[in-house]
Amino acid sequence: MPTRIGVFGGTFDPLHVGHLVTAINVRFELRLDRMLLVPAGDPWQKAHREVTPGEVRLAMVEAAVAGVEGLEACDIEVRRKGPSYTADTVAELRRDNPGAELFVVLGSDAAALLSTWERAEEVRDGAVLVVVTRPGAAAASPPEGWRHQVVVVPQLDMSSTEIRDRVVEGRPIDFLVTPPVQRVIRERGLYAPAS
Repeated sequence: MPTRIGVFGGTFDPLHVGHLVTAINVRFELRLDRMLLVPAGDPWQKAHREVTPGEVRLAMVEAAVAGVEGLEACDIEVRRKGPSYTADTVAELRRDNPGAELFVVLGSDAAALLSTWERAEEVRDGAVLVVVTRPGAAAASPPEGWRHQVVVVPQLDMSSTEIRDRVVEGRPIDFLVTPPVQRVIRERGLYAPAS
């Protein structure tokens, strides 16, 4: 059987337990050999706000997945210069993993926006789309012609924005991010209010 590789990209600013729960559950449900968590190097869809440098977000992902079977931090987009496009990532992973099946993981909200993606047809032709939804929620269907699967994951209502805001306000983020991610945030002074 070909190697089955999940590709779960995002800004991950910061990576939180909701991301990890999604990654673990998709890996289990689809029997993936590897689940790559890919922080966007230059997230073009976040151009409206300041984003923590890619190397720092990668360090948070590495800290979070260290020792977690089947989950891997992937620096492919942080290494690449210019805007981070899933089409480039899929093409590079296909070159580096000939014969592997690729599964691009995204939320149902993002599935509704596939038409805005750069070279979306290359993603469609190179990978199976995995639409993640929450219990009881209707899964958004990708456009016609996309091979896709739906995976229902436990509902954890949190966002990276909320976590950043909590740090700014001096509120606890315990159990919203893993202790290793908390350590990176604390040691690097991330999200602290400007003095």
